[in-house]
Amino acid sequence: MNTAQATELRPRVAVTLGDPAGVGPELIAKLLSRPENVAAADILLISDETELRDAGEDAKCPIEYVTEPTPGKPLLYDNSAGRPVEVFERRAATEAGGRWALGNLRHALELAKKGDVDAILFAPLNKSSLHLAGMRENDELRWFEIILGAEDYTSELNVLPGLWTARVTSHVSLAEVDAGITRENVAAAGRLLDKVLRESGIAAPRIGVCALNPHAGENGKFGRHELDIIAPAIGDMERDGIDAKGPFPSDTIFLRAKAGDFDGILTMYHDQGQIAMKLMGFDGGVTVAGGLSVPICTPAHGTAFDVVGKGIATTGSIQNAFDLAVKIGARRRAASSL
Repeated sequence: MNTAQATELRPRVAVTLGDPAGVGPELIAKLLSRPENVAAADILLISDETELRDAGEDAKCPIEYVTEPTPGKPLLYDNSAGRPVEVFERRAATEAGGRWALGNLRHALELAKKGDVDAILFAPLNKSSLHLAGMRENDELRWFEIILGAEDYTSELNVLPGLWTARVTSHVSLAEVDAGITRENVAAAGRLLDKVLRESGIAAPRIGVCALNPHAGENGKFGRHELDIIAPAIGDMERDGIDAKGPFPSDTIFLRAKAGDFDGILTMYHDQGQIAMKLMGFDGGVTVAGGLSVPICTPAHGTAFDVVGKGIATTGSIQNAFDLAVKIGARRRAASSL
């Protein structure tokens, strides 16, 4: 591949700095201070000069950017017209901060709809800020669906090096989980996990499926979800050519994953997977919005108001999220050029 071809296939990644009250801006500044990151993709910063300057000061590493397209330099997509008149309060959930974060993300999604970017990376958001700003959906994934006009099954996926998880139900109360565990939903979530694992470069993903009930239902004694819903859904996945096994008790399946038995685990509800994943690697976790027309990645941790401006925010998760956005974006860009 010659230099021109390599440049043409380099992914275009839109980057937003997340909630301005949190650690997101300084994490992006640290991320972009590494030359190898800037060289990995054509980066489009959706922000304004004020936010970029403040982020660089917090991180003690100024963000270098350009305002006209220049090879090898992050390009600023100036959204200063969308900046709220209120001064952002730091280390707190606010309506103004949520409005700014949503406005920048909306620009990234609109660029994706036009085919101008191959992936999106956003720094941590605060759901309280988003809801104060008017977001009515339970989480940003449902908001992404609306903006992008998604029609296929979507799910939030969580990633550690060597292991992915997907959920059949996500940000709902435990009382609502039962209604969401259907044969169709379990199979759809499994198909999505298989698809995204393949997009990440795993040619033949191995998926373990969690049971819902203790002891995998104990052959119906503790509930029949495993017999009547989950096992038939696994059969549907297998008929689609997916290597899916289970259902396995959720208190042992992650030990099997740690031993290398699975590339991905399909869980039935939010904390069933999140507790294990955060214990296994809180500082490096990534969240992926799966099933959308564009890959969207973010650190699995939150806005960390308690460490803002202290210079101790670690970059493991934001680096992994950026690397994954670049990897999937590059594969999609290469596939579209064939």
